[in-house]
Amino acid sequence: MSEVLVVGPDADEAALLGRMAELERAKSVAAAEQARLAAALEARRMDAARAGGPRVSRAGLGSEVGLARGESPHRGERLMAMARILVADMPCTLAALAAGRLSEHRAELITKEAACLSSLDRRLLDVELCGDPAALAGLGNAEVSAEAARIAYELDQQTVVEKMTRARATRHVRFRVARDGMMSITVRLPAAPGQLVRQTLSREAASVVAAGSERSRPQVMADVVVERVTGRDPVGSPVPVTVNLVLSDETLLTGGEQPAQLDGYGPIPAVLARDLVLAAAADEKVGAALRRLYAQPGTNKLVAMESTARAFPKALATFIGLRDQICRTPYCNARIRHTDHITPHAKRGPTSAHNGDGLCEHCNYVKEEPGWQAAASYDRYGRHTIALTTPSGAVYTSTAPPTPEGLRIFTRDVHIARVNPAA
Repeated sequence: MSEVLVVGPDADEAALLGRMAELERAKSVAAAEQARLAAALEARRMDAARAGGPRVSRAGLGSEVGLARGESPHRGERLMAMARILVADMPCTLAALAAGRLSEHRAELITKEAACLSSLDRRLLDVELCGDPAALAGLGNAEVSAEAARIAYELDQQTVVEKMTRARATRHVRFRVARDGMMSITVRLPAAPGQLVRQTLSREAASVVAAGSERSRPQVMADVVVERVTGRDPVGSPVPVTVNLVLSDETLLTGGEQPAQLDGYGPIPAVLARDLVLAAAADEKVGAALRRLYAQPGTNKLVAMESTARAFPKALATFIGLRDQICRTPYCNARIRHTDHITPHAKRGPTSAHNGDGLCEHCNYVKEEPGWQAAASYDRYGRHTIALTTPSGAVYTSTAPPTPEGLRIFTRDVHIARVNPAA
């Protein structure tokens, strides 16, 4: 890439905006080069496999691409899939990306629509949509995606219909942490029932607002979803779900300000953690139970637990899950599904908190691929640390989140507050 000049903050408005546009084009140029590099990496691995080396794992390769780009393994797989299609079958789209006329996201939207097509049809779509650079001018994400889909329908309607049929099997619900103590819930559904859900929520929200509710339509729609799923009023009732809070004794008992950790979410303010425990304890239909873990003074490291069994006992797996909170693969952020050995049990790795980590299902399977290695240690602050080595020899470090700090001289109490579901 050519070097671009730095524009100072004292430049006129046109120069500031022009510089922003230049940088946006530079991002596209870099993305095109990254696609070429990813495709070259896959080609090299394929050549090695044909020469008798390890088989090529698309999941493992996607994880490596994700790590190299600071993205999750699933995002790495999507980027690898885009690179594969761009380099092999869509030279016009790749050229538009390399010229800065197309963003990486829009290139990915195009390749998603082209993925189900044959190599020949991908090339036809490529020429029709991106062969003329002027055709992309002014098109937003939705327009680019819709135009790519339209061309795909014309080229091979049957294959697209079969793809839509297969897509119904991918329906799911996804939960994501949002800012300010909120959470986003995404439901992937076929179009028809999805539209039915939207119409039903809109109708109920309109009815409640018309009756004089002070809540807005979006607020009512969100509350209706919670009420229909849980059977409880989301506005006036304490939350009756089972949650784990990791908090220090000072946070729980003496008004301390050290944030707590809400399992599956992340840090929350101390006052919110106390309110959650107190509200649950005050409701006869909802229970709040406490148990203690301990952190070593000076390091704040949770006291280790160990088992002689090969499989992780439930208590030890729970301990590791509360320590790690999310998948320990760097940049992954998925929920923990498996607790496994860092040094494999077959290589005399102990079943212990030190040698255990919480991983999502995808990452736990990838780490068993040839060339992946991991080693556990503690950093200077006593936090559990994993060094992950990929087949290419790159090393990435994962450090467990810090535990809540207590102020005791000899032993810090770390409480687990479990809010039990209503009977």
